[in-house]
Amino acid sequence: MSSVVTAKDLSLTFATSDGPVHALSEVNLEIEKGEFVSFIGPSGCGKTTFLRTIADLEDLTSGTLEINGMSAREARQARAYGYVFQAAALYPWRTIEKNIALPLEIMGYSKPERDKRIERTLDLVNLSGFAKKHPWQLSGGMQQRASIARALAFDADLLLMDEPFGALDEIVRDHLNEELLKLWRRTEKTICFVTHSIPEAVYLSTKIVVMSPRPGRVTDVIASTLPDERPLDIRETPEFLAIAARVREGLRAGHSYEE
Repeated sequence: MSSVVTAKDLSLTFATSDGPVHALSEVNLEIEKGEFVSFIGPSGCGKTTFLRTIADLEDLTSGTLEINGMSAREARQARAYGYVFQAAALYPWRTIEKNIALPLEIMGYSKPERDKRIERTLDLVNLSGFAKKHPWQLSGGMQQRASIARALAFDADLLLMDEPFGALDEIVRDHLNEELLKLWRRTEKTICFVTHSIPEAVYLSTKIVVMSPRPGRVTDVIASTLPDERPLDIRETPEFLAIAARVREGLRAGHSYEE
């Protein structure tokens, strides 16, 4: 497999009026093509910051970061990734199809090509038939699926997802976890997924990255031994529970109670 994201000794420090804030410290990580990698750790550990660094929304202070052999800036300019935020971030005055079309309009795709991509991505996220609806006419889960469709519309190989299901109730979240796994298998994207949920991380991932409190460090990288086909009840199996226990232990071991 080829490497999609390679971080070497990556550190990031924010300058604030109260002094420097060390967000990430010497992160070393390699993410291979086609992997589903979840990042888990306590609030403020740098999970989202690392994702934003990949997306060139934050500048690293030291170390190196490559996305498909390019710098983060080059990868952004090449439209090498799609980004799904915690909130769906859909424009309420635009219909669902026009929200999905927005990045395609910016990138200069023709109307026929935009229409083709919108139809395909709506089908991928099971929202065919909702193209003419406005966001406020959809449930929270459907809005997030529309947000995922928008991120998939220009067919980038890398999908960055920042806790996209965190605000949803457990039933909807379970359903979207199942749908996301199916989507990942169908598209063969590389996915980087931030979550606070141990069961979600274990259920979705081929690899789980456990991070410490600030400054964020990678304290464990856990390769999943679960099969590709994962019904929800796999979460009751000894194999699943063993991986979850290792994640929990990694979080406990990396946690500092001194602050």
